[in-house]
Amino acid sequence: MVGFIFACIPGALIVGWVLLPIAFILALVSLFLKDKAKGMGIAALIISIVGTIVGFVVFFAVVSSSVDEAFGGGETSVVEPSDAAAADTAGAEEVAAEEEPAAASEGTRENPYPIGSVIENEEWRVVVNSVTLAATDAVMGANEFNEAPAEGSEYVLVNYSATYLGDDPNGQIPAFGATIEYVTADGTTVNSFDTPVIAPEPIDTTSTLYTDATATGNTVFEVPTASAGEGVLAVRAGMLGDKVFVAVN
Repeated sequence: MVGFIFACIPGALIVGWVLLPIAFILALVSLFLKDKAKGMGIAALIISIVGTIVGFVVFFAVVSSSVDEAFGGGETSVVEPSDAAAADTAGAEEVAAEEEPAAASEGTRENPYPIGSVIENEEWRVVVNSVTLAATDAVMGANEFNEAPAEGSEYVLVNYSATYLGDDPNGQIPAFGATIEYVTADGTTVNSFDTPVIAPEPIDTTSTLYTDATATGNTVFEVPTASAGEGVLAVRAGMLGDKVFVAVN
């Protein structure tokens, strides 16, 4: 019974895991003793098995909560820039007047949020500050070892900010706080780590951020020149946050 109780307490799981196997073995032994009542042994066997199951449930719940806190979780909210919101409202009224089909939901590839939208959950806030198309010259001038993009492609610079909103006393690094990908017009995903160049004024994704601290800087994507302005950015606040899409122009 003691092992069962400890198995239900997140901070004392290890104690329960030590006691429950011992209880299980002793219960089995008691069942094979001659001239002894079996009731207590059966009860101990049942409690040890149920306690083990409960212990695993509590363990996975604790792990899930810890991962969610470390990588960002909770419901994602998005706040658009005020001028963009007004423009969207006017556009929606025009669509209604013309009786055209309803637009796709905001934040999708078909109807991305505008640059400057604040994407936020309980742990992280991410803002795409600007997108610079045709940024090959700027990237090439940032470091002498940067190589030119492949023929038919160009570099695109994305400047963004990642703010840690959680209360982890050990802080978190921006690499866990913001995941940004470039999705081309044909649906192909381009990751920044696919582009082995150094961006001008790159964002620092490795320094620890504490509550309300922000990292801001650039990251680079190598995308097809023909459709560079037709893609969208796939943005997550936290590695496990909801994915929303942001326009590139």
